[in-house]
Amino acid sequence: MDHRVLLLLLLLLLLLLTGGEALQASGSNVPAGPCPQRLLGQERRRTCPRPCSADPDCGVRRQCLCDGHCGLSCVAPGEYLSSPRPGENSEARLLSPTHAFSALLEVRCQPGFTLPSGLDATIRRCQGDRQWSGDEPTCMEPQSSRPAAASRCPLPEDVLGSFSIQGDATVGTSIRYSCFSGAELVGSRENYCLENQSWKHPHPVCRDVMCPSPPEVEHGYVVAVQRTEYEVGFHIHYLCKKHFLLDGAQKVTCLSNGSWSASPPYCRGEREPGRWPFDVTDAMVPHGENVTFYCKHPGHQCSVTATQTCFDGELQPPACYLEPTWLQYKLFPHRLVSEIEECLLGDVE
Repeated sequence: MDHRVLLLLLLLLLLLLTGGEALQASGSNVPAGPCPQRLLGQERRRTCPRPCSADPDCGVRRQCLCDGHCGLSCVAPGEYLSSPRPGENSEARLLSPTHAFSALLEVRCQPGFTLPSGLDATIRRCQGDRQWSGDEPTCMEPQSSRPAAASRCPLPEDVLGSFSIQGDATVGTSIRYSCFSGAELVGSRENYCLENQSWKHPHPVCRDVMCPSPPEVEHGYVVAVQRTEYEVGFHIHYLCKKHFLLDGAQKVTCLSNGSWSASPPYCRGEREPGRWPFDVTDAMVPHGENVTFYCKHPGHQCSVTATQTCFDGELQPPACYLEPTWLQYKLFPHRLVSEIEECLLGDVE
């Protein structure tokens, strides 16, 4: 049967189903014309409007109209739909004056394409839920005109379970392998599917990434289970011996690239009081600690301060500092620079 005849029959059937709607719009409270019972689940749709038997069931703004598979429903006939975009290999044409409720839309496939039903056109109807009836039409080439499926190279299950594959493994194309997180690829990252459906190279393998044994730290300890290598995510800790302070990361982690998250730290020594124990301190000076020295102003009888930092057991006094002798410290403590009055801002300038 000619497709145009089938389309004409389909249009007549839809007009019969919707014939009562025009009568209903005239103001009658009882719907006229045939309308199917409310049938749900027959097609994909969002929701059916509220069921009814007459206009008073629907309030002021809605009317009781025949709505396809939803049967008599409360709809707003004055609302408009936008025309759906035509799908690939198809075009749409409105068969009604407007896009209002019950409007009909013809979707026709381009030459050489058909719908899954075998027809080259279908009719969609504006429903009460403001959706076009039916699924979005898909126009396809007939099975006989489609090219045969491309040949492919096999990918074993162990390869699919170990790698993320980029490419479709068809004959004449290449794929790329990527190991899942925490693993290192050993072998060729790219492979080529030959005409005989075999691979040009052997499949690579994924090897677990390991970090090497961490280096020892002078004057310190590595707190970890002794191994030759450590897996990704493993933590180790560093501690320093007595009288040494840690300079750097105390905790490092094995990363997915096989390296540690930070360089090994240093265990820095403390500065002993040495030969000037009186003005400085009577204890050890830790690494990184600041020490304040008192210097005498060259032109006034007052004192100024200068700060130096202890670094790895080294603490150098400033050039202005004059170390007091033991006799000065014991016999004339009130004359020590640290005991005289601090210089005013004008004196320093």
